[in-house]
Amino acid sequence: MKMFLRAALFLALCTPAWAASIEDAVKFFEQKDYANAKIAAEQVAGFDDARGMAMLGAIYQEGLGLAPDMALAKDWYSKAAERNHPGAQFSLAMMHLNGTLGEPDPDVAGEWLTKAAAGGNPQAQYQLGLLYTGIYANDPNFKEAILWFSKAAASGLAPAQYQLGLLNLEGKGTTINSVEAASWFSKAALQGLPEAALEYGIMIYRGEGVKRDEAIGAKWLTVAAQRGHPVAQNRLAKIYLNGRGVVADPVESAKWNILAKANGRGDAELDAAFEKLNAKDKARAEKRASEFKPVEQ
Repeated sequence: MKMFLRAALFLALCTPAWAASIEDAVKFFEQKDYANAKIAAEQVAGFDDARGMAMLGAIYQEGLGLAPDMALAKDWYSKAAERNHPGAQFSLAMMHLNGTLGEPDPDVAGEWLTKAAAGGNPQAQYQLGLLYTGIYANDPNFKEAILWFSKAAASGLAPAQYQLGLLNLEGKGTTINSVEAASWFSKAALQGLPEAALEYGIMIYRGEGVKRDEAIGAKWLTVAAQRGHPVAQNRLAKIYLNGRGVVADPVESAKWNILAKANGRGDAELDAAFEKLNAKDKARAEKRASEFKPVEQ
């Protein structure tokens, strides 16, 4: 009888006080209660639930409430990925791609990206598109890149829309199509992607693929410049210097040149224009530049 009581007491101490669900794990995770999120995820994972496994992978990878452990992160992501969890497949792929697990391995990453992309993960579709452009030193296949970028772009992913714009503009994997390029750039620019706003602004300013309008082109360049893009800042400085699409303003031109230069985009012509300003205008330009705060993307 005593042995039975001891066994019952042992089992009671080892049994969790509550039976967790994946909803509990998500709730704790969103509340940043990572200790309870981990407990709940472990219980769920014990019942072969890939969602709990994927959450444990994220907890160990990011070091949420504990020290980061890439080995355990990989193990949990792998278990979830083998059970066709697209998010875990994507995370595992990126660990192989970005060197988290040692030497980057684009081949293994590509295998997991393909599975995640086929499972409908837009980020995986985008990264797979990048992989096919040859950005990771693999042989490019631009037609495949367009295929996967198109899937990600259809989900509204701005970087994928931007990449489609570039491929159409450069005629890679397709024929050169400035109208199509401008269309994709506009979609990404409307989401605030500075690279897309820059390209779209240049195309409008020049009338490539869209109706030429220097004023509207300058506005899109301003969107990119305000988000800290140095090339856009440089272009905007020249626009204000020459008064094309905007009212000429040498002080505003100098401000944008100062910001572009600080971001590594120097320009001898703009520097010469700055030197021609009087001391008061130089001070005004420097003050505007010092007060500039990039718009968050």
